[in-house]
Amino acid sequence: MIKLKRIYEDVEESDVYRILADRLWPRGVSKEKAHIDEWNKSITPSNDLGKKYHSEEIESLSSFSFLSQIIRSIFE
Repeated sequence: MIKLKRIYEDVEESDVYRILADRLWPRGVSKEKAHIDEWNKSITPSNDLGKKYHSEEIESLSSFSFLSQIIRSIFE
């Protein structure tokens, strides 16, 4: 199962493998605190979609556009 979480959320025991899908490292989060197994910049959503998410035009990470771009980039 794939779960999407913000990096600012606490690490849980159920987090088996954590991938950061962002072009830039998030401010205020140390690499030790993030517990990231992989930082994959190639599976990030487009710049346009990222801007919409951060400006709250997209309400959540479960938005179809956001998810479909990430999933499509994994299999390209």
